[in-house]
Amino acid sequence: MRGPAMTDVARLAGVSHQTVSRVLNGHPNVREQTRLRVQAAIVELNYRPNRAARALVTGRSQVIGVVAQNTTLYGPASLLAALEQTAAEEGFAVSVGSVRDLDRVSISAAVERHLAHRVAGIVVIAPVESAGEALEHLPKDVPLVTVDGDPRRSVPLVTVDQVAGAREATRHLLEAGHRTVWHVSGPADWFDSAGRIEGWREALRTAGAEVPPVVPADWSAASGYRCGQMLARMPEVTAVFTANDHLALGVLRALHEYGRRVPDEISVVGFDDVPEAAYFIPPLTTVRPDFVAVARASLDLLLAQLGSDTVGELRQTIAPTLISRQSVAAPPS
Repeated sequence: MRGPAMTDVARLAGVSHQTVSRVLNGHPNVREQTRLRVQAAIVELNYRPNRAARALVTGRSQVIGVVAQNTTLYGPASLLAALEQTAAEEGFAVSVGSVRDLDRVSISAAVERHLAHRVAGIVVIAPVESAGEALEHLPKDVPLVTVDGDPRRSVPLVTVDQVAGAREATRHLLEAGHRTVWHVSGPADWFDSAGRIEGWREALRTAGAEVPPVVPADWSAASGYRCGQMLARMPEVTAVFTANDHLALGVLRALHEYGRRVPDEISVVGFDDVPEAAYFIPPLTTVRPDFVAVARASLDLLLAQLGSDTVGELRQTIAPTLISRQSVAAPPS
């Protein structure tokens, strides 16, 4: 048996279905008495609007356009998969515009392709600085949300709380008894990397601990391995926080080759909780972002804009969770 439809609400309220649609989308040109009558009919019928159908009010399709870099990195790939799943639950399809580089030209071209197909709205996974300028020059009348983008930009944003996650990882190592924590960072132009550096430093300073120099890397296990070779030769290093789990994997390999036992001599914490993290040797303590919650918040923020003439500077930050495994222990006495 089908649930109540918009036409049922219109019939009970004694108005047209177009009027019901205007009420649902907050249109200002509806008399207050009519609005109350429609709202009462919605409550009486327990009507739940099809959010995908609301996109039709704008003349757009039931498709969400996503702009993402063509990458196999775990974080962006997981976000994309979560967006597709969440959109499907709301009755939307997802069209992905993959770009080689997240710069103004590439992003603008991908957005124009989406707009040509009259998508309901656009989500841009924009974790690097080069994407910022492009977002400022996109059409203002298009529902738009950025994921892991630049917090300084005046566009709606949903992001993992990188600072809180890094702070928790560092605090976990300090509470195990380590005097300080070394950090192997991600690329300098990534907001994720910058946030994790900020949280790491904040935790050390709050604890009154020494802040070592950042050990710069990219996101790869090979880069982590090279950094690990250097750290393995430094006897004062007893704790390492890496900006992602692949870096941690490389560090673990280097420490093993140099005879530095984990966690007996050096503790290691990663970030992302890749599916393999529980099977590293030893199983890796790491920070788990909630990609499904990020996708849900992004879609909610995007759909809230449908039918609205203005877009506020909306922000939502999703807290990650520390996953404790066997790669952390007290430092050697």
